[in-house]
Amino acid sequence: MNIKLDRSLADLRSWHPDECGLAMALDAIGPRSSMLILREALLYGTRRFELFVERVGVTEAVASARLKQLTEAGLLARRPYKEPGSRTRYEYVPTDKGRDLTPVVLALLQWGAKHLQPEGAPLAVVDDASEQPVRVGFVAQDGTERTSEELRIRPTEHARRAARASRAARAARAAARGGAARESAESAGEDSGGGKG
Repeated sequence: MNIKLDRSLADLRSWHPDECGLAMALDAIGPRSSMLILREALLYGTRRFELFVERVGVTEAVASARLKQLTEAGLLARRPYKEPGSRTRYEYVPTDKGRDLTPVVLALLQWGAKHLQPEGAPLAVVDDASEQPVRVGFVAQDGTERTSEELRIRPTEHARRAARASRAARAARAAARGGAARESAESAGEDSGGGKG
């Protein structure tokens, strides 16, 4: 069953997800290799360029482009390091913004393990203290877990304000067009009336 939609969103023809956070996130993250770089940085602690190349299985050019994109998006930060006898190099560490993607990466990892690895996944995410498996889920503010059937998508107050402002702007434009049409008609009447005298 799907997540419920708020009554105001029930008619899918009446609105579009113009400011969709998912679309914006995908634009920021980029292609598959970017997600694999994030997997390495967030889950496995990979930091160095050559390890990203090796572990993700991409060329240096691709790794360089993806690391640049993820850095510009604010998901990773470049940090200089220098080993004795060599030049300064850079490692890539997750930012707070990047670390907030950890549940997303884990959810994809767990979905792949459940649906695409029927014989069993090679890795499991467990609680460090108890060794019990953990999974990504829907958790309410009170800490209780929810199912998707217990969720509802509704417009935020920001979206409601924007919709009201948009309706007001359309009404103002319509009123202005109506007023201009009346003035034009009145002007045409005066012009034709003035020519008879």
